[in-house]
Amino acid sequence: MKVPILSLTKEQVGEIDVPRVFETPIRPDVIQRAVVAQQTKRLQPQGRDPMAGKRTTAISKGTGHGQARVPRLKQGNRAAFGVSIVGGHQAFPPSLRRKW
Repeated sequence: MKVPILSLTKEQVGEIDVPRVFETPIRPDVIQRAVVAQQTKRLQPQGRDPMAGKRTTAISKGTGHGQARVPRLKQGNRAAFGVSIVGGHQAFPPSLRRKW
């Protein structure tokens, strides 16, 4: 396959042979896969410590104390350990098992 060589004034100066790889048909699926692979290279794997928000001495007092049955810290009356509580763990954190 011959391709023309153009000068700066857009006049044909000569011709050059290009490799046979340029004769292969375009495959959009391969191009898309390559682009996705390049885009995911910059993503960093995210994950949480499985024990995040669970390293605490909080215990539940149970019923009969006039408060919710949420685990509370031994010092004071502050709730801990739960999902919807400040300082608690996340409900469904991202895991490292995800394959990019």
